[in-house]
Amino acid sequence: MKTSTSFSIILVILVAVTSLSNAQDRVPVPAPIPAGLETVEFFSPAVDRNMKFDIVLPEAYYSSEDRYPVIYLLHGFMQNYTVWGRNLAGAYYARNLNDVILVLPDGGNSWFVNYASSEDEQKNNWEDHIIEDVIAYVDSNFRTTAKREGRAISGLSMGGYGAFMLGLRHPEKFISIGSTSGALSHARTAKAAVEQGIARSPRSRSSEQQARLDEADAFISAIIDIPGFSTQAERTPRGIDFETPEQAAAYDPFTIIYDVPKSQLPHIYIDSGTEDGLISEAREFAQLLMVNNVPFDYMQSRGRHNAEYWRRSIGHMMTIQHEVMQRALGNRP
Repeated sequence: MKTSTSFSIILVILVAVTSLSNAQDRVPVPAPIPAGLETVEFFSPAVDRNMKFDIVLPEAYYSSEDRYPVIYLLHGFMQNYTVWGRNLAGAYYARNLNDVILVLPDGGNSWFVNYASSEDEQKNNWEDHIIEDVIAYVDSNFRTTAKREGRAISGLSMGGYGAFMLGLRHPEKFISIGSTSGALSHARTAKAAVEQGIARSPRSRSSEQQARLDEADAFISAIIDIPGFSTQAERTPRGIDFETPEQAAAYDPFTIIYDVPKSQLPHIYIDSGTEDGLISEAREFAQLLMVNNVPFDYMQSRGRHNAEYWRRSIGHMMTIQHEVMQRALGNRP
Protein backbone atom coordinates (compact mmCIF):
# COMPACT_ATOMS: atom_id res chain seq x y z
CA MET A 1 0.00 0.00 0.00
CA LYS A 2 1.38 3.42 -0.86
CA THR A 3 2.61 5.70 1.89
CA SER A 4 -0.14 8.19 0.99
CA THR A 5 -2.83 5.72 2.00
CA SER A 6 -4.70 7.06 4.99
CA PHE A 7 -4.81 5.44 8.41
CA SER A 8 -8.56 5.04 8.05
CA ILE A 9 -8.06 2.69 5.08
CA ILE A 10 -5.56 0.60 7.07
CA LEU A 11 -8.09 0.34 9.88
CA VAL A 12 -10.80 -0.70 7.42
CA ILE A 13 -8.53 -3.52 6.25
CA LEU A 14 -8.11 -4.73 9.82
CA VAL A 15 -11.79 -4.49 10.63
CA ALA A 16 -12.65 -6.31 7.40
CA VAL A 17 -11.61 -9.61 8.94
CA THR A 18 -14.20 -9.39 11.72
CA SER A 19 -17.92 -9.28 12.22
CA LEU A 20 -19.20 -6.93 14.92
CA SER A 21 -22.16 -7.90 17.09
CA ASN A 22 -24.37 -4.90 17.86
CA ALA A 23 -23.22 -1.37 17.24
CA GLN A 24 -23.72 -0.33 20.85
CA ASP A 25 -21.03 -2.45 22.52
CA ARG A 26 -19.15 -3.31 19.30
CA VAL A 27 -17.83 -6.57 20.72
CA PRO A 28 -15.94 -8.30 17.90
CA VAL A 29 -16.78 -11.91 17.10
CA PRO A 30 -15.13 -14.18 14.54
CA ALA A 31 -16.80 -14.42 11.16
CA PRO A 32 -18.64 -17.72 10.59
CA ILE A 33 -16.94 -20.49 8.63
CA PRO A 34 -18.66 -20.71 5.21
CA ALA A 35 -19.74 -24.02 3.70
CA GLY A 36 -16.94 -25.84 1.96
CA LEU A 37 -14.14 -23.90 3.65
CA GLU A 38 -11.32 -25.80 5.36
CA THR A 39 -8.11 -24.56 6.97
CA VAL A 40 -4.88 -26.37 6.13
CA GLU A 41 -1.65 -26.16 8.12
CA PHE A 42 1.61 -27.25 6.50
CA PHE A 43 5.34 -26.65 6.67
CA SER A 44 6.77 -24.22 4.12
CA PRO A 45 10.53 -24.66 3.52
CA ALA A 46 10.68 -21.30 1.71
CA VAL A 47 9.95 -19.43 4.94
CA ASP A 48 11.01 -22.19 7.36
CA ARG A 49 7.81 -22.18 9.39
CA ASN A 50 4.40 -23.77 9.67
CA MET A 51 1.88 -21.80 7.65
CA LYS A 52 -1.85 -21.95 6.96
CA PHE A 53 -4.19 -21.38 4.07
CA ASP A 54 -7.95 -21.56 3.71
CA ILE A 55 -9.35 -23.64 0.88
CA VAL A 56 -12.92 -23.72 -0.46
CA LEU A 57 -13.91 -26.98 -2.12
CA PRO A 58 -16.85 -27.60 -4.49
CA GLU A 59 -19.95 -29.15 -2.97
CA ALA A 60 -19.41 -32.44 -4.79
CA TYR A 61 -15.67 -32.68 -4.04
CA TYR A 62 -15.84 -35.57 -1.57
CA SER A 63 -18.51 -37.48 -3.49
CA SER A 64 -16.78 -37.45 -6.88
CA GLU A 65 -13.41 -38.19 -8.47
CA ASP A 66 -13.41 -35.03 -10.58
CA ARG A 67 -10.42 -32.71 -10.82
CA TYR A 68 -10.92 -28.97 -10.54
CA PRO A 69 -9.15 -25.80 -11.69
CA VAL A 70 -7.82 -23.55 -8.94
CA ILE A 71 -7.97 -19.83 -8.25
CA TYR A 72 -5.32 -18.55 -5.84
CA LEU A 73 -6.54 -15.39 -4.13
CA LEU A 74 -4.02 -13.17 -2.31
CA HIS A 75 -4.86 -10.87 0.60
CA GLY A 76 -3.88 -7.25 1.13
CA PHE A 77 -1.39 -5.56 3.46
CA MET A 78 -2.19 -6.17 7.17
CA GLN A 79 -4.70 -8.84 6.14
CA ASN A 80 -4.32 -12.63 6.34
CA TYR A 81 -5.45 -15.94 4.87
CA THR A 82 -8.92 -15.75 6.48
CA VAL A 83 -10.14 -12.46 5.03
CA TRP A 84 -11.21 -13.43 1.50
CA GLY A 85 -13.09 -16.61 2.31
CA ARG A 86 -14.77 -15.66 5.55
CA ASN A 87 -15.35 -11.91 5.23
CA LEU A 88 -15.15 -10.76 1.62
CA ALA A 89 -17.49 -13.27 -0.06
CA GLY A 90 -14.78 -15.33 -1.76
CA ALA A 91 -16.21 -18.60 -0.43
CA TYR A 92 -19.72 -17.61 -1.53
CA TYR A 93 -18.66 -17.00 -5.13
CA ALA A 94 -16.50 -20.12 -5.23
CA ARG A 95 -19.43 -22.26 -4.10
CA ASN A 96 -21.70 -20.44 -6.53
CA LEU A 97 -19.39 -21.40 -9.42
CA ASN A 98 -19.11 -24.82 -7.74
CA ASP A 99 -16.59 -26.38 -10.14
CA VAL A 100 -13.49 -24.54 -8.99
CA ILE A 101 -11.21 -24.80 -5.94
CA LEU A 102 -10.39 -21.53 -4.20
CA VAL A 103 -7.08 -21.35 -2.30
CA LEU A 104 -6.40 -18.45 0.08
CA PRO A 105 -2.71 -18.35 1.06
CA ASP A 106 -1.03 -16.19 3.69
CA GLY A 107 1.92 -13.94 2.88
CA GLY A 108 1.97 -11.74 5.96
CA ASN A 109 3.12 -8.20 5.17
CA SER A 110 5.77 -9.47 2.73
CA TRP A 111 4.43 -8.18 -0.60
CA PHE A 112 4.99 -11.79 -1.76
CA VAL A 113 8.64 -11.19 -2.74
CA ASN A 114 11.84 -13.05 -1.89
CA TYR A 115 13.74 -10.72 0.43
CA ALA A 116 17.24 -9.65 -0.54
CA SER A 117 18.37 -10.17 3.05
CA SER A 118 16.80 -11.21 6.34
CA GLU A 119 17.57 -10.71 10.01
CA ASP A 120 17.17 -12.80 13.16
CA GLU A 121 17.73 -16.03 11.20
CA GLN A 122 14.44 -15.59 9.35
CA LYS A 123 13.82 -17.02 5.90
CA ASN A 124 11.69 -14.62 3.88
CA ASN A 125 11.33 -16.23 0.47
CA TRP A 126 7.67 -15.32 0.09
CA GLU A 127 7.60 -15.65 -3.68
CA ASP A 128 8.85 -19.23 -3.29
CA HIS A 129 6.32 -19.80 -0.52
CA ILE A 130 3.49 -19.27 -3.02
CA ILE A 131 5.02 -20.58 -6.24
CA GLU A 132 6.85 -23.62 -4.86
CA ASP A 133 5.34 -24.57 -1.52
CA VAL A 134 1.63 -23.64 -1.55
CA ILE A 135 0.96 -24.71 -5.15
CA ALA A 136 2.91 -27.96 -4.74
CA TYR A 137 1.06 -28.80 -1.54
CA VAL A 138 -2.34 -28.08 -3.06
CA ASP A 139 -1.62 -30.10 -6.21
CA SER A 140 -0.29 -33.02 -4.14
CA ASN A 141 -3.11 -33.15 -1.61
CA PHE A 142 -6.21 -32.10 -3.55
CA ARG A 143 -7.69 -33.15 -6.89
CA THR A 144 -6.62 -30.18 -8.95
CA THR A 145 -6.17 -29.66 -12.67
CA ALA A 146 -2.46 -29.28 -12.08
CA LYS A 147 -1.39 -27.36 -15.15
CA ARG A 148 -1.26 -23.79 -16.41
CA GLU A 149 -4.70 -23.96 -18.05
CA GLY A 150 -6.26 -24.87 -14.71
CA ARG A 151 -4.60 -22.26 -12.54
CA ALA A 152 -5.35 -18.53 -11.98
CA ILE A 153 -4.07 -16.04 -9.42
CA SER A 154 -5.50 -12.72 -8.27
CA GLY A 155 -5.64 -10.48 -5.22
CA LEU A 156 -6.48 -7.13 -3.67
CA SER A 157 -4.20 -4.17 -2.97
CA MET A 158 -0.87 -5.75 -1.96
CA GLY A 159 -2.30 -9.02 -3.26
CA GLY A 160 -3.17 -7.44 -6.60
CA TYR A 161 0.44 -6.40 -6.94
CA GLY A 162 1.49 -9.90 -5.84
CA ALA A 163 -0.75 -11.63 -8.37
CA PHE A 164 0.55 -9.52 -11.27
CA MET A 165 4.16 -9.82 -10.16
CA LEU A 166 4.04 -13.58 -9.55
CA GLY A 167 2.03 -14.24 -12.69
CA LEU A 168 4.42 -12.28 -14.90
CA ARG A 169 7.51 -13.79 -13.29
CA HIS A 170 6.02 -17.27 -13.69
CA PRO A 171 3.75 -17.14 -16.76
CA GLU A 172 4.10 -20.89 -17.22
CA LYS A 173 2.14 -21.37 -13.99
CA PHE A 174 -1.01 -19.28 -14.59
CA ILE A 175 -3.51 -18.87 -17.41
CA SER A 176 -4.98 -15.73 -15.80
CA ILE A 177 -3.82 -12.99 -13.41
CA GLY A 178 -6.13 -10.52 -11.72
CA SER A 179 -5.96 -7.40 -9.58
CA THR A 180 -8.68 -5.56 -7.68
CA SER A 181 -7.56 -2.25 -6.14
CA GLY A 182 -3.97 -3.33 -6.81
CA ALA A 183 -0.96 -1.43 -5.47
CA LEU A 184 0.73 -2.14 -8.78
CA SER A 185 3.54 0.41 -8.48
CA HIS A 186 4.92 -0.92 -5.20
CA ALA A 187 8.24 -2.16 -6.63
CA ARG A 188 8.61 0.87 -8.88
CA THR A 189 8.21 3.18 -5.88
CA ALA A 190 10.69 1.08 -3.92
CA LYS A 191 13.18 1.25 -6.79
CA ALA A 192 13.02 5.05 -6.81
CA ALA A 193 13.56 5.14 -3.05
CA VAL A 194 16.60 2.85 -3.29
CA GLU A 195 18.05 4.97 -6.10
CA GLN A 196 17.63 8.14 -4.05
CA GLY A 197 18.82 6.60 -0.80
CA ILE A 198 15.49 7.25 0.90
CA ALA A 199 14.69 4.98 3.85
CA ARG A 200 11.28 3.36 3.58
CA SER A 201 9.63 3.22 6.99
CA PRO A 202 6.05 2.93 8.31
CA ARG A 203 4.10 6.10 8.82
CA SER A 204 3.94 7.41 12.37
CA ARG A 205 0.63 7.07 14.22
CA SER A 206 -0.94 8.93 17.09
CA SER A 207 -1.27 7.17 20.44
CA GLU A 208 -5.02 6.85 19.83
CA GLN A 209 -4.51 5.31 16.41
CA GLN A 210 -1.90 2.89 17.77
CA ALA A 211 -4.22 1.86 20.61
CA ARG A 212 -6.99 1.06 18.12
CA LEU A 213 -4.57 -0.94 15.99
CA ASP A 214 -3.29 -2.84 19.02
CA GLU A 215 -6.86 -3.71 20.04
CA ALA A 216 -7.67 -4.99 16.57
CA ASP A 217 -4.36 -6.84 16.38
CA ALA A 218 -5.03 -8.71 19.62
CA PHE A 219 -8.37 -9.94 18.30
CA ILE A 220 -7.24 -10.79 14.77
CA SER A 221 -4.06 -12.58 15.82
CA ALA A 222 -6.19 -15.08 17.75
CA ILE A 223 -8.09 -15.87 14.53
CA ILE A 224 -4.92 -16.23 12.46
CA ASP A 225 -3.49 -18.60 15.09
CA ILE A 226 -0.15 -19.31 13.40
CA PRO A 227 2.50 -19.69 16.13
CA GLY A 228 5.08 -16.94 15.75
CA PHE A 229 3.20 -15.42 12.81
CA SER A 230 -0.05 -14.00 14.15
CA THR A 231 0.53 -10.42 15.31
CA GLN A 232 1.35 -7.64 12.86
CA ALA A 233 4.87 -7.38 14.30
CA GLU A 234 5.44 -11.10 13.71
CA ARG A 235 3.91 -10.95 10.23
CA THR A 236 6.20 -8.13 9.08
CA PRO A 237 9.46 -9.62 7.74
CA ARG A 238 12.63 -8.48 9.42
CA GLY A 239 15.05 -7.68 6.66
CA ILE A 240 15.38 -5.78 3.38
CA ASP A 241 13.20 -6.61 0.41
CA PHE A 242 15.19 -4.72 -2.25
CA GLU A 243 18.80 -3.71 -1.72
CA THR A 244 19.44 -2.52 -5.28
CA PRO A 245 17.35 -0.85 -8.01
CA GLU A 246 17.83 -3.95 -10.15
CA GLN A 247 16.27 -6.17 -7.50
CA ALA A 248 13.23 -3.90 -7.27
CA ALA A 249 12.89 -3.71 -11.06
CA ALA A 250 12.86 -7.51 -11.25
CA TYR A 251 9.64 -7.43 -9.19
CA ASP A 252 7.98 -4.51 -11.00
CA PRO A 253 4.97 -5.53 -13.16
CA PHE A 254 5.40 -2.40 -15.28
CA THR A 255 8.89 -3.64 -16.19
CA ILE A 256 8.74 -7.42 -16.23
CA ILE A 257 5.70 -7.58 -18.50
CA TYR A 258 8.10 -6.75 -21.35
CA ASP A 259 10.09 -9.90 -20.53
CA VAL A 260 7.14 -12.15 -21.36
CA PRO A 261 6.48 -12.90 -25.06
CA LYS A 262 2.95 -11.90 -26.01
CA SER A 263 2.13 -15.50 -26.92
CA GLN A 264 2.96 -16.55 -23.34
CA LEU A 265 1.21 -13.75 -21.47
CA PRO A 266 -1.58 -14.91 -19.16
CA HIS A 267 -5.01 -13.37 -19.46
CA ILE A 268 -5.03 -10.09 -17.52
CA TYR A 269 -7.90 -8.67 -15.44
CA ILE A 270 -7.82 -5.27 -13.70
CA ASP A 271 -10.39 -3.34 -11.68
CA SER A 272 -10.54 -0.48 -9.19
CA GLY A 273 -13.03 1.78 -7.48
CA THR A 274 -13.33 5.26 -8.93
CA GLU A 275 -12.84 6.81 -5.46
CA ASP A 276 -9.75 4.68 -4.76
CA GLY A 277 -6.42 6.53 -4.94
CA LEU A 278 -4.88 3.42 -6.54
CA ILE A 279 -7.12 3.67 -9.61
CA SER A 280 -4.41 5.76 -11.30
CA GLU A 281 -2.16 2.70 -11.25
CA ALA A 282 -4.87 0.49 -12.71
CA ARG A 283 -5.47 2.99 -15.50
CA GLU A 284 -1.76 3.34 -16.18
CA PHE A 285 -1.33 -0.43 -16.50
CA ALA A 286 -4.39 -0.63 -18.74
CA GLN A 287 -2.92 2.09 -20.95
CA LEU A 288 0.36 0.16 -21.17
CA LEU A 289 -1.58 -2.88 -22.36
CA MET A 290 -3.56 -0.89 -24.92
CA VAL A 291 -0.46 0.78 -26.36
CA ASN A 292 1.15 -2.63 -26.77
CA ASN A 293 -2.00 -4.23 -28.19
CA VAL A 294 -2.34 -6.75 -25.35
CA PRO A 295 -5.89 -8.02 -24.75
CA PHE A 296 -7.22 -7.65 -21.20
CA ASP A 297 -10.36 -7.11 -19.14
CA TYR A 298 -10.79 -3.83 -17.26
CA MET A 299 -13.55 -2.62 -14.95
CA GLN A 300 -14.02 0.46 -12.81
CA SER A 301 -17.06 1.16 -10.71
CA ARG A 302 -17.99 3.46 -7.87
CA GLY A 303 -16.19 2.52 -4.69
CA ARG A 304 -13.27 3.09 -2.36
CA HIS A 305 -10.36 1.00 -1.07
CA ASN A 306 -12.54 -0.95 1.32
CA ALA A 307 -14.44 -4.16 2.06
CA GLU A 308 -17.68 -2.91 0.51
CA TYR A 309 -16.00 -2.54 -2.87
CA TRP A 310 -14.11 -5.85 -2.66
CA ARG A 311 -17.25 -7.82 -1.84
CA ARG A 312 -18.61 -6.58 -5.18
CA SER A 313 -15.47 -6.81 -7.26
CA ILE A 314 -14.52 -10.36 -6.26
CA GLY A 315 -17.58 -11.92 -7.87
CA HIS A 316 -16.82 -10.24 -11.19
CA MET A 317 -13.11 -11.10 -11.10
CA MET A 318 -13.60 -14.74 -10.12
CA THR A 319 -16.33 -15.27 -12.73
CA ILE A 320 -14.11 -13.96 -15.53
CA GLN A 321 -11.07 -15.98 -14.42
CA HIS A 322 -13.23 -19.09 -14.10
CA GLU A 323 -14.47 -18.63 -17.66
CA VAL A 324 -10.91 -18.10 -18.93
CA MET A 325 -9.82 -21.39 -17.34
CA GLN A 326 -12.82 -23.31 -18.64
CA ARG A 327 -12.16 -22.14 -22.19
CA ALA A 328 -8.43 -22.93 -21.89
CA LEU A 329 -9.36 -26.42 -20.71
CA GLY A 330 -11.65 -26.94 -23.69
CA ASN A 331 -14.85 -26.99 -21.66
CA ARG A 332 -16.66 -24.36 -23.68
CA PRO A 333 -18.05 -24.52 -27.24
